[in-house]
Amino acid sequence: MIVIDLSRVIEETMPVYPGAEPPRIADVSTIARAGYAEKSLSLYSHTGTHLDAPGHVLEGAPRLDEVRAGQFIGPGRVLDVSAFRGRTVEVADLEKRGTDLREGDYVLLHSGWARFWGDNRYYVGYPVLSEPAARWLTRFRLRGIGVDMISVDSLGSTAMANHRIFLENKMTIVENLTGLEALIGKSFLFSCLPLKLAAADGSPVRAVAILL
Repeated sequence: MIVIDLSRVIEETMPVYPGAEPPRIADVSTIARAGYAEKSLSLYSHTGTHLDAPGHVLEGAPRLDEVRAGQFIGPGRVLDVSAFRGRTVEVADLEKRGTDLREGDYVLLHSGWARFWGDNRYYVGYPVLSEPAARWLTRFRLRGIGVDMISVDSLGSTAMANHRIFLENKMTIVENLTGLEALIGKSFLFSCLPLKLAAADGSPVRAVAILL
């Protein structure tokens, strides 16, 4: 079995969404002092590679502990949108790449932006789906969408239109993926299991692809 890790390391020096605080990680106990090691963690629910639950932007929508675990695992397919730097991805662009999508799939958009992780370029110019393109994807009754970018919407968007379109259609959103280029043209099972946090709007995940 070949498992490809698609996740970012959570560390205090990692990039975070502008306005968010970086994680704080501290030793509570060490093997030298107490005979065992343990850390305290303080981090935002959308730190690093993470997923968004419907309750992230929709009032009264399900939170993580109300979503069945099977929602976070499904067949995966990568759509390469790396040619669309600095512009929106339209329906016609997706039709050329994803007409064989199946119900229950996870669609992962490879933009190539993962290479800018830790650089200010990571936050600007990445391809974003137009609202019609986002709605076009929902016709396939997908389980979720993942991106190797900071967001499925433009940075600083207050309308968060694509978030709303996907979450209203009960799709999981996974952001800040990495390594998607290795999966282009391959069949795989995608897993993005979150922590089962009470009333949570999102959670960091250890996203992986299991090659079939």
